[in-house]
Amino acid sequence: MGVEKVTKTDKEWKEQLSSEEYKITRKKGTERAFTGKYHDCKDQGTYNCICCGSPLFTSETKFNSGTGWPSFWEPVSQESVETKKDFSIFFMPRTEVVCSRCDAHLGHVFDDGPEPTGKRYCLNSAALTLVKDDEGS
Repeated sequence: MGVEKVTKTDKEWKEQLSSEEYKITRKKGTERAFTGKYHDCKDQGTYNCICCGSPLFTSETKFNSGTGWPSFWEPVSQESVETKKDFSIFFMPRTEVVCSRCDAHLGHVFDDGPEPTGKRYCLNSAALTLVKDDEGS
C-alpha cells in the first residue's frame, strides 16, 4: 500500500543534484520569482520530480498565476504529492507540497487557483524536470 519510498543520504543527494536543486528540494529553499526555467514554459509534457523522476504534474493543468513560479491546479494523481503544514514564516501558515516518493520539497499549495479545483500548486522550477510529450514516454 502507498508509494515506494526513495531514501538517500545527504551525501548521495548532494552528488546527484546541483547546489540550487539540493538547496530547494532537500533544504526547503525557494528560487526567486521569475527566475526558474519553467515559470513561463508553454511546452507540453509531464513535470517529474528532479530527485526521483516521479511524474507530478502535467502541462494540461499548468496555468499562468502571475506569481513568477510554475503553477498547476492539480497533480497527476493524489498519490503523487503530499502536503504538510509549514510554519517556517512567522504568522504565515502555509501548506508545503512534497514528492510522495522521495519527500523532495516542491513548493506550496494555496486555495486561490482556477476551477475545477480552486488550487494553486506554486512550485520551484529547480524541483522539476519536464519530459516533453514529443520525447516519448
